[in-house]
Amino acid sequence: MAFPRQPSRSPFASPSVGAPVGTPFDPSVREVHDVAGDLGVDPAVGLSDAEAARRLAAEGPNELRSRPPVPLWRQVLEQLRDPLVTLLLVAVGISVAVWWIEGAEGVPVDAVVIAAIVLLNAVLGLAQTRKAEDAVAALRSMTEATSTVLRDGRRVTVRSAEIVRGDVLVLAEGDAVGADARLLSATALRVQESSLTGESETVLKDAAVLAAPAPLGDQLDMVFKGTAIALGVGHAVVVATGMGTQMGAIAQLLDATEEEVTPLQREISRVSKMLGLAVIGIAVVVMVATALVNEVRTAADLVTVLILGVSLAVAAVPEGLPAILSVVLAVGVQTMARRNAVVKKLHSAETLGSASVIASDKTGTLTKNEMTIQRVVTASGEVTLTGVGYRPDGEARTGGDSVGRPLTDEGLVREVAMVLGGGSLANDAQLVERDGAWEVQGDPTEAAFLVAAHKLTGTVDRVAEFERRGQVPFTSERKMMSALVDPPGDGAWALVTKGAPDVLLPRCTDVQVGDGTVPLDDARRAAALDAVERLSREAYRTLGVAYRRVAEGTGSQGLEEHESDLVYLGVVGIIDPPRPEVTAAVAEAHRAGIRVMMITGDHPITATRIATDLGIVEPGARAVSGTELDALDAEGLREATRTVSVYARVAPRNKLQIVDALQADGHVVAMTGDGVNDAPALKTADIGVSMGITGTEVTKESAKMILGDDNFATIVAAVRQGRIIFDNIKKFLRYLLSSNMGEVCTVLLGVVLAGMLGLEGAAGGEAVVVPLLATQILWINLVTDSAPALAMGVDPATDDVMARPPRGTHERIIDARMWTGVLSIGLVMGAATLLTIDIFLPGGLVEGTDSLTVARTAGFTTLVLAQLFNVLNSRSETTSAFHRMFVNRWLWGAIGLGVVLQVAVVQVPFLQVAFGTAGLDLAHWGVTVAIASSVLWFDELRKLVWRVRHGDPKSH
Repeated sequence: MAFPRQPSRSPFASPSVGAPVGTPFDPSVREVHDVAGDLGVDPAVGLSDAEAARRLAAEGPNELRSRPPVPLWRQVLEQLRDPLVTLLLVAVGISVAVWWIEGAEGVPVDAVVIAAIVLLNAVLGLAQTRKAEDAVAALRSMTEATSTVLRDGRRVTVRSAEIVRGDVLVLAEGDAVGADARLLSATALRVQESSLTGESETVLKDAAVLAAPAPLGDQLDMVFKGTAIALGVGHAVVVATGMGTQMGAIAQLLDATEEEVTPLQREISRVSKMLGLAVIGIAVVVMVATALVNEVRTAADLVTVLILGVSLAVAAVPEGLPAILSVVLAVGVQTMARRNAVVKKLHSAETLGSASVIASDKTGTLTKNEMTIQRVVTASGEVTLTGVGYRPDGEARTGGDSVGRPLTDEGLVREVAMVLGGGSLANDAQLVERDGAWEVQGDPTEAAFLVAAHKLTGTVDRVAEFERRGQVPFTSERKMMSALVDPPGDGAWALVTKGAPDVLLPRCTDVQVGDGTVPLDDARRAAALDAVERLSREAYRTLGVAYRRVAEGTGSQGLEEHESDLVYLGVVGIIDPPRPEVTAAVAEAHRAGIRVMMITGDHPITATRIATDLGIVEPGARAVSGTELDALDAEGLREATRTVSVYARVAPRNKLQIVDALQADGHVVAMTGDGVNDAPALKTADIGVSMGITGTEVTKESAKMILGDDNFATIVAAVRQGRIIFDNIKKFLRYLLSSNMGEVCTVLLGVVLAGMLGLEGAAGGEAVVVPLLATQILWINLVTDSAPALAMGVDPATDDVMARPPRGTHERIIDARMWTGVLSIGLVMGAATLLTIDIFLPGGLVEGTDSLTVARTAGFTTLVLAQLFNVLNSRSETTSAFHRMFVNRWLWGAIGLGVVLQVAVVQVPFLQVAFGTAGLDLAHWGVTVAIASSVLWFDELRKLVWRVRHGDPKSH
């Protein structure tokens, strides 16, 4: 079936191929052949692949200007801009100045080590930021826009960035226009140009040349990059790409766009600021108490106290939280992408775990999207077509099943041929064979007619004799499409229409019987409706076909006026088998407290039958139609969405109504869609999910997630992964906050209780005696913060994440229960560290015999090991640390690395000098490990008590 022939002279214009972008010209007032000649392209064939590649290399990609990359030196400075880090570097500078003033004896070890640690932390922070940026870039490449163009006379899909001037765009409903282009042809083509003009109404385009230059919004023979095809079809030749487009002219406005801040990001920012203020207050108290206890007199002593306090603040404030959060989200999103769920923005992953409703399309998501016409019902009888899928093998047989009799009734043959032929004429799909495999380009439902036509001898040849003269495209509101066709020979033309039977039959006045027509009286109308009902009960999707004769030469404009007084040909039953994995996925969603809803354009009986088979609803459940939804007020709509899970014959506006009603009830909604009119609902939904295979470019742009396989089971798997990501975020937050609290408690209580612990009497040659040195505090921050937290970000599920209801929309990630755990673990860590110091230090509660350096080294080691034990605690608030203890090799790698580094800082001589440590023997190491493990046993006891109270005393 051929497209309409292009007029000999069609309006179009463009600069010559060799002209630089920006050459003054107005393609809207030039003829098509002039523009095509300048661009060196035949509009019927398009560019060759070689020529397109040459132009792409010469002109560059079809992309808007991006922000220049930030230089490395600025990225490093960005890591050091934190006020506390700046204050610490200032303190180090003062320390060096005092050392110089006092004679510059030896090396200012503390200052050098602190500066080195700060720089190393900056490098680690930069690496984490780079990793997150790389992950975002990888996601962007997965969701790049594509366009259909003519190359060497063939339709091909290319990345929109690879479009060049002279390419011929093939435009259809749902496409995002990839470049500025001059229309060659347009059929009922409406374009949404609000991104350029601000006008919310779609613009009806016309390929006719403009008489004079016009403002952007009035250039009806042009389409522009960044706009969307809302309706219709057309062809256009590209005249400008990249920064040469109208969108490129306002690119500077895009540069100012701010990235939205998510609730999770806001909460973590709030916690970081709150903790920062608290720790700064504590650091001030520590500095004052230290100065009073140690009777600081010299400038050097004062600088030592200042560095101690600032170091504590730097170590205790989790300034790396945002970077770690980005990396954890990035890793989780990459895991989803490997499983065909491409989340476009990192923060959307956090929302997935909160989904309480999944509202899914049926076709292709819950079903295989392998549309096959199996039944054809006409006025004279019923025919079964054998064969499945898109391979055009099979035959027509009479009877109710595939083993019926061969079709011999000439009248019935004629009627079936007209049904299949009419459906093939009112059709925009293509069926092609490549390397022995049959592929479909276009809508699978339309392709089913092309396949079925091959199964009735002579039908395909007959269809090929017709020439299309115009069309009225399908829309989800109209639920039908029409094609104006010119039959072979002279005579009247025909308007062929196919669509939903309940929409089509009211427009019919006659019915085809054999070679003639008879009035569609009440009896015949009732019989036709009965056939539709029967097929729907058998889970078939139904489409009716009709036609009428129109005068030869009828224009393509205003064809909708002829969609009445039609002759009804019959109805087809299309089967689309459910995906075998969907039933289990629906059950898993229900187990997770997620409600599954099915929203479809199919007949209510078909929808209910399939929903029941998949376990979405119980037998006997009812479906609500779009018409019924339209009749409800706001409260009635909310009540319907609370009780009904199957919606049939819905229009896109009904999807938006359903989303709004569910969100008003406090639900977090995941909504699927594929058509251009689904875009508003997807944008409004908390998680808009676009189909990756059948979805339009506009829908993909509006969605937050794209399904690579159009499979409902992938949505449920993504929700599970979203819950795991959220759990892992809680894990590293629990770990970082409780470990940092341990450092605060150690220093604060160590200073306040210095006399009780024997620290005051162990000063020796030190003017200022504290439980931990500033360098040791920063070392703990370096060794125990980033690596374990990042490893938790890839931790497999510790608990059964699908055995609990969705997280509430107002539930905080750091709640009172977590804060209680953070404070209690911090106190235990502090107590364990100070007890270790007391055990080895002379005086205090327990009499020891070691020097202050050895005792402090033992306490320092105890705190590091306690934090590494805390890694195991933090994997769950309720499940034992011994449950699935070894499933995360990265976690054990981080723990092992921490142990090795701590042994090195204690036992290696030059590190002993740098960090003020002394070597420990096996007895000392044994004591530190034993006392550090108290953190693990304390939390195990707390978890056991919780499980007993909640009726689950088992370890998991």
